[in-house]
Amino acid sequence: MLADSKAFSGFAVDDMEKAKQFYGETLGLNITEEEMGVLGLNLAGGNDVMIYPKPDFEPATYTILNFPVGDIDKSVDE
Repeated sequence: MLADSKAFSGFAVDDMEKAKQFYGETLGLNITEEEMGVLGLNLAGGNDVMIYPKPDFEPATYTILNFPVGDIDKSVDE
């Protein structure tokens, strides 16, 4: 039934404007504003992630998004 459905991931944030600024401006990723107040995070390779508002959000205690880089220290500094 879902074998041909293009799956996508999503995660919650408590401040959509901060999320838009962080992912769009700080990290330089392509952000789109979608319906119902959600953001689309358009990643390389055609992968999309949904960012949605959750007022009572508590930060995850686990990794929710990974970016492979050649040099982690250099990437953090940039």
